[in-house]
Amino acid sequence: MDKNIPMQSPPNERPNLPDGERVSVEAVRSLIRDALAEVGVLPVEATTIAELMSEADLTGADAHGVFRLPQYVRRVRARGLNPRPNITVERIAPAVGLIDGDNGFGHLVMARAADMAVTMARETGVAWVGARRSNHAGSAGVYAAMPAAQSMIGIYSAVASANHMAVWGGAETLLGTNPLAFGLPAKDGALVFDMATTVVSYGTVKNYALQGLDMPEGWFVNRTDGQPLTDPRRAAEGLLLPIGGYKGSGLALMLGLLAGTLNGAKFGRDVVDFNAEPGRECNTGHFIIALDLARFMPVDAFMAEVDRQLHDLRQSQRLPGIEAIRLPGDRRQQCRLERLRDGIPLSKNLLSELDGLAGQLGIPPLMRGT
Repeated sequence: MDKNIPMQSPPNERPNLPDGERVSVEAVRSLIRDALAEVGVLPVEATTIAELMSEADLTGADAHGVFRLPQYVRRVRARGLNPRPNITVERIAPAVGLIDGDNGFGHLVMARAADMAVTMARETGVAWVGARRSNHAGSAGVYAAMPAAQSMIGIYSAVASANHMAVWGGAETLLGTNPLAFGLPAKDGALVFDMATTVVSYGTVKNYALQGLDMPEGWFVNRTDGQPLTDPRRAAEGLLLPIGGYKGSGLALMLGLLAGTLNGAKFGRDVVDFNAEPGRECNTGHFIIALDLARFMPVDAFMAEVDRQLHDLRQSQRLPGIEAIRLPGDRRQQCRLERLRDGIPLSKNLLSELDGLAGQLGIPPLMRGT
């Protein structure tokens, strides 16, 4: 790659692991199901959460899958997360819905929200469903892909469950990594674009801390002097940087107002840090949009045109040093195929933490080599 060309590959959710093992998705799901059931989650709901969490692992969003299990268990035990919520759904207009999650798992809340959005969009052409009194729901792409699986276009966002970014020019952590994800139906499966409004998600920072690795410059700055901060264990001293400078900061702000304030959920200074305060209700807000593309053209015709456009983009002229053009969703699909075949890569430190959790709960540990 020519050093004068300012190209940068998207950061990996998980660094290359010098140690660890691959574990089958079924083994990971079993551990999640058993752990959640042990802390009071209904078996059928524990199964749903396990499937959604492991989908994050399968698609490469490693900071949002089984990596989060110990944290979720701590929150349930501290009574900061309701293991048996009474999730209520209200259709407040023909194409608008609002869900109260009763402080339950965000995975359950957003699965309900996506289903409601798709159902309404079949009637009205488009639907917007907001959610409040929810919690961290894992990977944004998982939910944007749900309408896409039903031949619709999905758009999802949320208020992050802790603030790690400042408004542009500020030094206080008043904004989150507020993600944005799009899902479109395509011939080879859903075309999904999932991004944080910061350079990396905070889960990635936690992952680096767990591995004892330094972060690259350009992810964090110290909030007192604005200098690069590369030690993830000192993240509390710093600010995550937004994508695109002031544009990323502005995008996080707008998404936070739509997912949080509009739904009666937390935003800005009111956001509860679910890492630091496991016993407090977060009142996390989300929204999901479903658009029935059949109102515009036949689904097959749309997917064929998407396929043609993607092929054209992949075959376009490349800059020097670029071996292949990577489009949104490519790594996601590659990860899923590889990990279904070979297993989910888990680091030595994470395996140790998960085994310790299993021991504490009195449940079987992860089955290796399955």
